Amino acid sequence: MTHTHELQGGKQLKLSLALTGIILLAEVIGGWLSGSLALLSDAAHVFLDMFALALSYAALRIAALPPDDRHTYGFQRAKVLAALINGATLLAVAFEIFREAWHRVQHPGPIEAGPMLVIAVIGLLVNIGVALLLRGHAHDDLNTRSAFLHVLGDTLASVGVILAGVVLLFTDWTWIDPLVSVLIGLIVLLGAGRVLRESLHILVEGVPEGLVLDEVRRTLRDLPGVQDVHDLHVWSVTPGYPALSAHLVLSDRALSETEAIMAQLKARLEEQFHIHHTTIQFECHNCGQGAGLTCIAPDLHEQPAH
Repeated sequence: MTHTHELQGGKQLKLSLALTGIILLAEVIGGWLSGSLALLSDAAHVFLDMFALALSYAALRIAALPPDDRHTYGFQRAKVLAALINGATLLAVAFEIFREAWHRVQHPGPIEAGPMLVIAVIGLLVNIGVALLLRGHAHDDLNTRSAFLHVLGDTLASVGVILAGVVLLFTDWTWIDPLVSVLIGLIVLLGAGRVLRESLHILVEGVPEGLVLDEVRRTLRDLPGVQDVHDLHVWSVTPGYPALSAHLVLSDRALSETEAIMAQLKARLEEQFHIHHTTIQFECHNCGQGAGLTCIAPDLHEQPAH
């Protein structure tokens, strides 16, 4: 990711943060005046939206720092950590909404549908604007996606609050308010599960989504001169940044053609799996997890390909 791209993403996050602050202020005032739990529940989610956006922006700035002697991959994982925290906050707010909805069912109170409806419409319009701002960066960046899911969930929640407000304008069905709150909680819970699953998968260095390790192993074994592949690892530094390391046992004849084999290997991995960062060790015998014999020139013993 280029520095310019980082700055562009940062500007969008800052603008989104300011717009979300407007929604929060309006919904807190509107929820207090109208007595709407759905509106106050949505306000709690909006507060978490602000937290998510601020955290995502901070992670974006940290990730832009260059690598150093103690952090050789740089600080890209800061964005994954931010996504994990955002997912955890989504989870927490979902259960808090469920708790408050159950309390409101047991102890219903009066609700002013007019103010509730007006504030919800304002919130919907601003949320749509924020979601559009973040949408372009939410596909490949887990950090921005976690913030986007916060906002998307809040957009859908605003639709629910509007529907509840319309019903309350013409009926006395106060139960519709906690019902909408539960639906908001379910939306939030769904987003939390997705973000937590993906961020945890990256942090435990799981194989990138959509990539099958056996297919990678088979591709490496099919290279001319390769007799065996072992100690194969594929993981993601961040989403969209897969890395691979492997030991390849070569035939005696192929030991004199390591440069050509390396070129073919890099081309296949990039074309078939979009893996650009590789560390390959060539051997004439299986090393037995690092205890065996390697027999190629020192300058080719470990050859990274970026």
